[in-house]
Amino acid sequence: MFRLLIQKLKKNPRKIVFTEGNDERVLEAAARLLSGTFLTPILIGDPEEIHRVADEACLNIGNAQILQPSAYGKMEAMVEKMVELRRGKMTAEQCRAALQQGNYFGTMLVAMGEADCLLGGATYSTADTVRPALQLIKTRPGNKIVSSCFILVRPSATGGNQVLAMGDCAINIDPSEDDLVEITQEVVNCARRFGVDPKVAMLSYSTLGSGSGPAVDKMRNACDKLKALNLDFPVDGEFQFDAAVSPTVGRLKAPGSEVAGQANTFIFPDISAGNIGYKIAQRMGNFDAYGPILLGLNAPINDLSRGCNAMEVYSMAIITAALAD
Repeated sequence: MFRLLIQKLKKNPRKIVFTEGNDERVLEAAARLLSGTFLTPILIGDPEEIHRVADEACLNIGNAQILQPSAYGKMEAMVEKMVELRRGKMTAEQCRAALQQGNYFGTMLVAMGEADCLLGGATYSTADTVRPALQLIKTRPGNKIVSSCFILVRPSATGGNQVLAMGDCAINIDPSEDDLVEITQEVVNCARRFGVDPKVAMLSYSTLGSGSGPAVDKMRNACDKLKALNLDFPVDGEFQFDAAVSPTVGRLKAPGSEVAGQANTFIFPDISAGNIGYKIAQRMGNFDAYGPILLGLNAPINDLSRGCNAMEVYSMAIITAALAD
């Protein structure tokens, strides 16, 4: 999978902002990226501190672009642009103060076209990564929410990799029916970028009416709304997970469905189910989990787990850049 993403980036190299430039894990990933020709890292932080950490870890970041907010030559133009984007919600002085923080400064680099995408969260919380993106990058036309997707990968018994998509596992706590419609379309678009031919299961504790309750109704109604859009991918449900993935159970519980027993793209009813679901797949199913990949924004902004390692930073950087249009 990553070979294909790197080939794509070599044809159209990108610049990615790392908001925590002095983190050793970030620097190890940046050093590896600098040895290639497809993705240029921009490190935010104090140059002396960044070089000290890199030297102590024996990392070669000699060609890295390092930007320190307090010494940035275009700060006044950035402040002016941020005031415009905030539309009266922040004064120039409030914007100038916020831009001393790596998360806001990095997001504005993307907003001003100085970089193509951003990866944060090695030390910032998810909220501190998402908030500037919502305020400054904003959602794409036609999108009302930001959502998320995890891409799960493991070797297939028949060769190659098995690749699944799951959403929303990280952002929307209790999405409405209409939210689920938007989430599904965004997850499908993301899945396709990673080679998935999406077959979408709307998950529940019920299969096509075997159970009842508001949560079941929500997934069934969202599925009906999706089908009414005449989309170019199959979607069905509500499904229990076994009916979605087991051909035997799928034939028994949902005969005639083109998704039952074959699903590879899974939409969860809420964040609790989604978070639990992807972590079960990761820890007990031996899948590598990449994400959360944020969806619906005008530019790729992604969040790391604070427990990430350098390889995860490197992988998420490639994924983030590959999502840039």
